[in-house]
Amino acid sequence: MEETRDAPHEGSTGTPGLPAPPPLGASALPAGTFEGRVVLVTGGGSGLGKAIGAEFARLGADLAILGRTAGRLAAAREELAAVAGTRVVTGVCDIRDPERIAGVMDACEAALGARPDVLVNCAAANFPVPAEELSPNGWRAVVDITLSGTWFTTREFARRHLAAGTPGSVVNVGASYAWTGGPGYAHSAAAKAGVKNLTETLAVEWGPYGIQVNGLVPGLMPHEEMAPAVRASLDRAGHPELRQPALRVGQPRELGWAATFLASPYARFVSGHTLVVDGANWQRRSLVNEPVVPVRAQLGRGPFTWEAPDRAHEG
Repeated sequence: MEETRDAPHEGSTGTPGLPAPPPLGASALPAGTFEGRVVLVTGGGSGLGKAIGAEFARLGADLAILGRTAGRLAAAREELAAVAGTRVVTGVCDIRDPERIAGVMDACEAALGARPDVLVNCAAANFPVPAEELSPNGWRAVVDITLSGTWFTTREFARRHLAAGTPGSVVNVGASYAWTGGPGYAHSAAAKAGVKNLTETLAVEWGPYGIQVNGLVPGLMPHEEMAPAVRASLDRAGHPELRQPALRVGQPRELGWAATFLASPYARFVSGHTLVVDGANWQRRSLVNEPVVPVRAQLGRGPFTWEAPDRAHEG
């Protein structure tokens, strides 16, 4: 798996920032921690979802990865199977469709001989847009995938464990603007706030049955499969490492390590918690506030114009 490396740098104080992580392939957990376990990752065919799956595979897990693109899933399956020689199955699935989720989970169980022990909800949708230009279809697409899709998948996973009386672990990948709000991302921020609340609610409801539910929030972790709009924003800004308190960006494997811990036997008493892995970036504040730049200007948009619809001839 290709790795994005930090460039050597020093901050304005001459300090190097947070140290680099251990090398790719290292793990804090004992070898074989997930031996004989099945981990299902939505959005596992690329990016951070694939990186999370790789860390579970290194620890012995068999993987079921879901996504919407068969070709991307096939490439990810080959790559992940080579990580540790574990079994990897795939399922093409739009998580907005509860019946399709159930069918794919059935197929994964049949192929691997066991229901998933761990569910990682990494699938999401997003794009930057000023709130006043956000269309009803754009809103629905992002909220339905990010929030409803997370719920549909989690519900299907939990119902199988509740019926069988077996424990399970859910890790929901969220975003820090669930707390702060996300100008330019009203649809995604609202959906991720819902995911955070869902995490806390389900942890209480399902804890008595042995199902733990946690959240995991990534910081800036560049990788080769980033969305073009996000990559373009980073390229325009330049030196993203200098815009983080850590004075470096994160590595996808660091999110994977956090996910494996939350789902491991060593975190059994951790539930309803959201772990942020971003080098304290979301908590950053300046002593003197910077001038406000409207979202439209940040996105290179001109003044908003709107022609009111003619309703005089509506029935």
